[in-house]
Amino acid sequence: MTARTNDIEKAAGVLRAGGLVAFPTETVYGLGANAEDPAAVARIFQAKGRPPSHPLIVHIGGAELLGDWVEDVPEAAHVLAERFWPGPLTLVLRRGRRVPLEATGGLETVAVRVPDHPVALALLSAFGGGVTAPSANRFGSVSPTAADHVRAELGEAVDFVLDGGPCEVGVESTIVDVTGDVPSILRPGGVTREELETVLGCPLAVPSTSRVRVPGQHPSHYAPRARVVLVEPEEVVAEAELAQELGHQVGVFLPPSVADAPVKANAVVALPASMAAYARGLYGFLRELDEQGCDLIVASVPAEEGLGLAIANRLRRAAGPRPSSVPGLQER
Repeated sequence: MTARTNDIEKAAGVLRAGGLVAFPTETVYGLGANAEDPAAVARIFQAKGRPPSHPLIVHIGGAELLGDWVEDVPEAAHVLAERFWPGPLTLVLRRGRRVPLEATGGLETVAVRVPDHPVALALLSAFGGGVTAPSANRFGSVSPTAADHVRAELGEAVDFVLDGGPCEVGVESTIVDVTGDVPSILRPGGVTREELETVLGCPLAVPSTSRVRVPGQHPSHYAPRARVVLVEPEEVVAEAELAQELGHQVGVFLPPSVADAPVKANAVVALPASMAAYARGLYGFLRELDEQGCDLIVASVPAEEGLGLAIANRLRRAAGPRPSSVPGLQER
């Protein structure tokens, strides 16, 4: 744990005073406020430029505290919490009285999780309550996986940045709705669908739309400044070179299947074969290509199994509702 004890105590004091604290989790850095303070929660939306209708996640210090924050805990929630908490899993349940509507986007459901990071858990223990926190970045942009990302993007909008080193998982938590008869995955993330299905003993749907609003489902989310174009793996090299011919500053996510292929581009990220390493580095890769001045990123979507499902979800959100082709191609 890199954060010092006095830093954690200072951060807890900022939360008690209604301030905003950026803190590390195993997934990404969160922008936290006292979950029971509507005015503090409202500051999160202001700092991020986030629409107030988008719900936030309440972080708590342990599974044994879940009943303090929700109306009831169904058996599926007990099973998942016992297996995956602390960890990158968020459960959607009926809102308890301690959670203000400001934190839920006006919904009667609340998203709750226990983070698996020693600094986050130490902060929650020192604070003694729940901390509402989305990712610590401007709304819709690339999530931060290091303290420097937070400082660069939010600056003085954050009262205190608690540095806990780089995030180990690198993509946000999986969100599972357990309010209905059958659980469903509302956002793929750090816990895989296969792991959830093994524990629950039933298949889980990943609907493209949901009756429950959850974080990270904006049509263009997790997006760098550069436009992201998604193509098949075998088309990455040709599409990147075409984009460069058309005058774009091109960044490329080069998949392992074509790792040895020469490619003409302004910047190239050779992707790791491990999906865990890819997930851990994804947002850093996007930031790197932004910093190198790329206006276009050509990438392919990995197989949607294991962590590949979460990576594919983030890349599609980053690309947004746009055609999968290089801008300018139609003029040729």
